[in-house]
Amino acid sequence: MRVMRGNLLDTLNAQYVETARAKGLTGSAVVMRHAVPNALHPLVMYQGVVLPYMLTGEIETAIIFALPTVGPAIVGSMAVGDVYVTATFMMVLSATLIVGNIIADMLLVLLDPRVRQFGER
Repeated sequence: MRVMRGNLLDTLNAQYVETARAKGLTGSAVVMRHAVPNALHPLVMYQGVVLPYMLTGEIETAIIFALPTVGPAIVGSMAVGDVYVTATFMMVLSATLIVGNIIADMLLVLLDPRVRQFGER
């Protein structure tokens, strides 16, 4: 919420928002039509990068609450030195990062058609 608030405050000071206000649009129309879609860009891209951290957060939660998930098994394999289990988990984290970025890029294209047009020039 803090990231979105900061992005929205930065966007509200942009020149195109001032132009929309000068044309006579209401405050809510300016915010919803012009400011919010542009303020969502960094938030969507950040969620794509954060996806692997959600998995590592699962490991910490599983260890703290003694839940029988894959988290304690991975930490145990690191402690024992089982390279194959540890490397597999790192590959899963890297694949999750790539998939998260692809999903964020697709969401960004849906949010803003200008992103799609950038590659077609």
